[in-house]
Amino acid sequence: MFQFQSFYLDSPIVKGRCFDVFSPEKITRDTALFFVHGGGWRAGTRGSFHGIMEAFNQRGILCASTDYRLTAPSALEQLQDIRTSYDRFLSCLAEHHRPLKVCVYGESAGAHLASLLLCAAPGECGEKTELVNPWIPPVRGVLQSTPSEFTPWEDIFPAIWRNMQNIAGVPFAQEPDRYEKLSLRNYIRRDNPPIFFAEAQNEHMFPPEKNREIVQQHREWGIRSEWKVYKNMEHGFFYELTRRQQKELFEDIVSFLP
Repeated sequence: MFQFQSFYLDSPIVKGRCFDVFSPEKITRDTALFFVHGGGWRAGTRGSFHGIMEAFNQRGILCASTDYRLTAPSALEQLQDIRTSYDRFLSCLAEHHRPLKVCVYGESAGAHLASLLLCAAPGECGEKTELVNPWIPPVRGVLQSTPSEFTPWEDIFPAIWRNMQNIAGVPFAQEPDRYEKLSLRNYIRRDNPPIFFAEAQNEHMFPPEKNREIVQQHREWGIRSEWKVYKNMEHGFFYELTRRQQKELFEDIVSFLP
């Protein structure tokens, strides 16, 4: 048994600015999960995690899954959307006297947005902020197929570079500083939460080695981040719990929660 509720950020409703909360019958874990879907920044839905959220509910874990505006001018508006949803989710936790401890999960484009939510302060990337609570950063992050750089790298997948320039909202040659502000690597510092980077062995879009370098830096600072490759898996593989490796990542996430 679980309870399901949708929350909308605006009245009248603005498409994409909403999140769903799945509450188990009995919450047994202090840390909640907050999901950010992928889809190349222009596709996807919060509903893609509903089945996985039910499975986490069965482990006593409270979950939320957010949308963001797929037609937004740039990733800055999308980051604004997910940061606002995260802030309102904290309000939900407070209203129910729950600990304000959240682990943020994102994959692909969602991992990019989630990584900025995790490591950059509100407004630091250039996005507008709509917080009603004092900023309480996530206590953990789980990122799958993560672009830690938003500037072009050697042998970048052409379709991804087109998507990245589209969602940056301005050509790279015209405003490279915006691409730097959208790059996770510029927010790697000693106050980051621990991050679990889940990598697909057959990843072809974002170089996993760059994320391993982040973990190595974190560990030098004493941050207990992790990096793991899932054999035979492809980009964005955590969308259901049928294959062995999907179930393996599920269990790894449960173990990674504080």
